[in-house]
Amino acid sequence: MSFHHRVHQSTAGLPLINVAGLRGHDPRQVRLIADRIGAAAREFGFFRIAGHGIDPDLIEDTYSAARRFFALPEREKLQSYIGHSRNHRGYVPFTEKGDYADEVNRNYEAFDLGPDGPAHDPDYMAGRLLVGPNSWPELAGFRSTVARYYDQISRLGRLLCCALEMHLDLPPTSLTRHMTKPISQLRLLHYVRAAQTVTHTSVNMGAHTDYECLTLLHTRNEGLQVMTQDDKWIDVPVDRKVYVCNIGDMLEAWSNGILRSTPHRVLNLAPERFSMPYFVAANHDTEIRPFPELVARRGMAHYAPFRAGAHLERMLLRDFPYLRQRQRSQQALVQAESSIDNPFEHRIDRTPVA
Repeated sequence: MSFHHRVHQSTAGLPLINVAGLRGHDPRQVRLIADRIGAAAREFGFFRIAGHGIDPDLIEDTYSAARRFFALPEREKLQSYIGHSRNHRGYVPFTEKGDYADEVNRNYEAFDLGPDGPAHDPDYMAGRLLVGPNSWPELAGFRSTVARYYDQISRLGRLLCCALEMHLDLPPTSLTRHMTKPISQLRLLHYVRAAQTVTHTSVNMGAHTDYECLTLLHTRNEGLQVMTQDDKWIDVPVDRKVYVCNIGDMLEAWSNGILRSTPHRVLNLAPERFSMPYFVAANHDTEIRPFPELVARRGMAHYAPFRAGAHLERMLLRDFPYLRQRQRSQQALVQAESSIDNPFEHRIDRTPVA
């Protein structure tokens, strides 16, 4: 497929791609699917996948585990409060609010986790975020169910990264060899429309890009919107049999802008909404710089290099008050809070058409 092939945008929905063939042994079929994924990633930055291979019963069991956790009394959930962890793992209460310009009705709680590393991990002992053990709650079946889901969704993320390597004509493992100890997160999210919300089309989670390489999202409710290249918001269709995928900041930079990290937001369309985004990331110390092969195709490097962990930690500092308070108490906050921005979100500064 030509690198200049374009997928025509339509408000009818995002591309739907069956990826089951990526696990097959027909190289032509694998390449065809990889190029379909790549074309959607370049044009939209978002696409949907069927044939993903995730056990549907496990998906439902994970939703059930999340629902049971969020239904606990606040005092019990706070025993797993993320601010008690050294590595940004655990319960995120409604009060931990990010700073988004259009997030006027933000009202959600979350549970954040990652690869469940050992407590003697030297990076964890050194105080790095996003490595080391998870902060599991004392809730029957929660850990075993969510850990199984994390294992399956992480395998899917790796499969899609291999497909994107192929589409970009990069040597095999160009991406995945930097994901041996990834700072990949799974978020269990519980959105609640506040009783005082006047308009149900107001924003619950503000417009943002995802900070990592690739996001895999299973969602059962309407409300997710994507910004098109002509700055219009379109709705993401809801289908429980598929996953929504999108490109993140790290992969946009790695691909030298060929793949797009696309702004998206969540509206208050339902009294309650659950979703489970998984964020595929590189290792903490990986330097994200445009691949030389892709620099040659575009004539120059359009992105300055940065460390994967540094970018993600900087964005988390913007999004989580407890981290800013911790940094202030350690007298290590180098930048003023108001100066923490994400250069990949520059498109949000323009006024999108509804």
